[in-house]
Amino acid sequence: MKTVDPLDRLDSLAAHPGWAKQGRQPRIAIVGAGMSGIAAVVKLRRAGYTDLTVYEKADRVGGTWRENQYPGLSCDVPSYWYSFTFAPNPDWSHRYSYGPEIQAYMEKTARGFGVTDLVRFDTAVADLRYEAPRWRLTTEHGDEEVYDLVVSATGVLHHPLLPEIEGLDSFEGAMFHSARWDDDVALEGRRVGVIGTGSTAAQIVGEIGAKVGRLSVFQRTPHWMAPFPQKAYSPRWKRFARTFPIVLKALYHFYYYLMATRIGGAVLGDERAHAKLAEACRKNLEQNVPDPALREKLTPDYAAACKRLVICSDYYPAICADNAELVTDAIERIEPGGVRTKDGRLHELDVLVLATGFDPTRFILPIRVTGEGGADLEKRWDGAPRAHRAMSVPGFPNLWMIEGPTGPVGNLSLITISEYQIDYLIRCLDEMKARGLEAMAPREESFAAYNAEIREGLQSTIWVRGGCNSWYLDKTGLPNLYPFSPARFRKEMRKPDFSEYRLIEEV
Repeated sequence: MKTVDPLDRLDSLAAHPGWAKQGRQPRIAIVGAGMSGIAAVVKLRRAGYTDLTVYEKADRVGGTWRENQYPGLSCDVPSYWYSFTFAPNPDWSHRYSYGPEIQAYMEKTARGFGVTDLVRFDTAVADLRYEAPRWRLTTEHGDEEVYDLVVSATGVLHHPLLPEIEGLDSFEGAMFHSARWDDDVALEGRRVGVIGTGSTAAQIVGEIGAKVGRLSVFQRTPHWMAPFPQKAYSPRWKRFARTFPIVLKALYHFYYYLMATRIGGAVLGDERAHAKLAEACRKNLEQNVPDPALREKLTPDYAAACKRLVICSDYYPAICADNAELVTDAIERIEPGGVRTKDGRLHELDVLVLATGFDPTRFILPIRVTGEGGADLEKRWDGAPRAHRAMSVPGFPNLWMIEGPTGPVGNLSLITISEYQIDYLIRCLDEMKARGLEAMAPREESFAAYNAEIREGLQSTIWVRGGCNSWYLDKTGLPNLYPFSPARFRKEMRKPDFSEYRLIEEV
């Protein structure tokens, strides 16, 4: 039997018309096997698109819930809403799920829906090059494939950000980023430092505070914190939810409405909702931090929810404990024995945790993405990533992003947002099939108009008016966020306006 060179087969495929004209299944590459990648496989299959390959850089599914395994990790979105619509879960143990349980849910869903069988694990994508009307994909191992479409499901926050502090590499104790937690490092009775005070740091501090010998928390900026209304579900309740599945559906929509109106409204210009949220944060601080001096250090000088709202009930008690210290003097440098602050003091440490967040501007990068005419996606974005309807970019036909730039993030269920976007993608695929299109990409003028509307809408949000500097802000100084209601986003995703796109019939 004659052996066919894989590259010859790919070049042969590239020489033929697009999938819609041929009347065949589109070959679709999905980059990432986190929650968006799992949802994309399930929903695309259900819509009749079955030629799918998933590329995953790690050895298992899960995305952010696989990457982050630090103590105290939990989700700040209610469990019944932070669930796939096609995989309701009656067995959640708490109102707000903890990280290991969410990871187990992701793995169970991927196995149950046959997603795992389609994943090429330990295979990062290194290069994507548009060769009209298809994409040539090259892995880190040098393997090549040609696909009709590429769907980026890489998520937003997956590139750990290390602080730019002098002497960072000189520390002689154990040091790691929160997203690279080292379980082999014992914390009991030791001197532990945590740099950062955001959501991750708050959860870590609340969990480890009582276990360590001495806890030093290095604060650059205090955060507003809302109380964490956690609740454990009893076996009886779980049996009830399992017996009556409609209960899960009702709770999904209840929590959607609750979070969208209370927190969504508070950040998007509803003054009454924001006043209630701000008061809840103030009361949480006053009731849990009795020391006036410490309370003053923990009081932000900006509006609540200007930064991502921290929902946590364990942080304040932990930082008030006798073995804890809140350090507000700026860090001068890291030394072999600990952290030196600008007041000249050396904070001696055995373990240093960097809870310093992620680079929010990367998205599909650092994959090299080359579009029409040699356009380079990283250069186009230049530290300020933008997309049309948070999903696509002019000059990069047949490249779609789930949870792309200017999408709804914050204290919302990104699973829900991802499902809306996948449904939008399916409607676009259906249109391509009906018209026999080779490719489609947003028009430059549509892209510009959409992002101008985004910029205008942002002016009324607390992210702009609140007086803070947050990770939401990119190189332009504006938040890379969607400034309108989740209901509006859902409506926009339900019916694509194809006049916004270049519908390419022949290449």
